[in-house]
Amino acid sequence: MKDKILEVSAIENGTVIDHIPPKALFKVIAILGLDKIDNQMTLGSNLQSKKLGKKAIVKLSEIFFPDKDINKIALVAPQAKLNIIKNYKVIEKKVVEIPDDIIGIVKCMNPKCITNSERIITRFKVVSKNEVKLKCYYCEKITDQDNMEII
Repeated sequence: MKDKILEVSAIENGTVIDHIPPKALFKVIAILGLDKIDNQMTLGSNLQSKKLGKKAIVKLSEIFFPDKDINKIALVAPQAKLNIIKNYKVIEKKVVEIPDDIIGIVKCMNPKCITNSERIITRFKVVSKNEVKLKCYYCEKITDQDNMEII
């Protein structure tokens, strides 16, 4: 039997975000503001995955997220899984869930929407979670996953 080889090194304490579609990796980083952290972070992309074929992974040392923050990534990585690590062991597994409201993460695709011409934080009601569809609170335009732009 072949020994299991880690493609990305283990962390002692922190969070592992696994099963991210490779094309969504940098969107996840942007949504969670990971480009602004000083903690150790390991990124892996186009790694082998039995479920997805290819996947991306983010390992964050000494970082733990509240559910409301981590659920934001469900917009771009709905099959993502979180593993909470303590002393090199997984102590908790979480599945991301799309929240009912999306605030300040997605740009409204309607060029005439007030959020695109004034300094107003975008706000959407999630109208479909299977194939993500968001309804703008201000102009009521529907934005689907194909046209979603993360801000």
